[in-house]
Amino acid sequence: MRPLALLFFLSLLLLPLFAVAGDCECSPDDEGRNKSKARPLKIAAFFSILICGAIGVCLPILSKSIPALSPENDIFFVIKAFAAGVILATGFIHILPDAFENLTSPCLSDDPWGKFPFAGFGAMIGALGTLMVDTLATSYFSRSARAVNDEANKGDAEMNRPAGDAVIHVHATHGHAHGPAVDGSDKLVRHRVISQVLELGIVVHSVIIGISLGASDSPSTIRPLVAALSFHQFFEGMGLGGCIAQAKFKTMSVATMILFFSLTTPVGIAIGFGISSVYNENSPTALIVEGILNSVAAGILIYMALVDLLAEDFMNPRVQSKGKLQFAINVSLLIGAGLMSLLAKWA
Repeated sequence: MRPLALLFFLSLLLLPLFAVAGDCECSPDDEGRNKSKARPLKIAAFFSILICGAIGVCLPILSKSIPALSPENDIFFVIKAFAAGVILATGFIHILPDAFENLTSPCLSDDPWGKFPFAGFGAMIGALGTLMVDTLATSYFSRSARAVNDEANKGDAEMNRPAGDAVIHVHATHGHAHGPAVDGSDKLVRHRVISQVLELGIVVHSVIIGISLGASDSPSTIRPLVAALSFHQFFEGMGLGGCIAQAKFKTMSVATMILFFSLTTPVGIAIGFGISSVYNENSPTALIVEGILNSVAAGILIYMALVDLLAEDFMNPRVQSKGKLQFAINVSLLIGAGLMSLLAKWA
């Protein structure tokens, strides 16, 4: 996944939002608008969300240098369950309701928007699309890894060929020795696919909330969002950072993913700030684009949280064999989901 290509793609999808001032029958709410007071709040939101997002995504990655927090220890399962609860609540509580609100707005015509649950349909498409991408990408990269291992085994066998019957023995033994390496490679591929697809779902939502905050000129709306979205990005960053830590990317790839996640919402705020004079969040174009993107992002995050994060860890033999660990990760999951749900009161 190339971040610049993804950012360009998202920009194309959001382009209709930048010219929607005159195509709406629902006029924007001018009550409480004060540009001079809103400007410093937007600047504070930019830096607060940037810093909190960066700290959140970096914590699990930097924890690799702390033995107690390494992926091989039980505490990592507990932290990951908390992060998965945060991501699940983000999809169900924060994003999906916004999609339903956008796509059932009275500013949209009743036909077809009032006659079909497009938000639920978009979430379903997002989840099914993620399943297909998840399966195809994992299958492709796993086959590639096996092919590389087979070539290495074949080359080693040829180099160590003594004579006669000994060839069979050497090849079989060498092949057996590489079995765990192939399994480890498959697991690594899985973690890498999960981290990249998860970042895609988070980024789509982050761009939208950034633009919405940046375009708002109401201090009473922005003020509670600064703190709420800062915590929001921090917790989401923890979930993504845990997946990146397990994926064991090269340093440059890790740095790119961290920067991409950390900058997405602040860049959205900057874009919203620049278009605030022409942006109308109640226009049909804005409502449809935001609603569809939000619904698809919700489907992606719900699928990732339930299938790739929770199901995989909760069914892990190590977790299944330890009653205390099972209890701990269930409590951690509920705390993560509960805290993120509570933030919906303000954001």
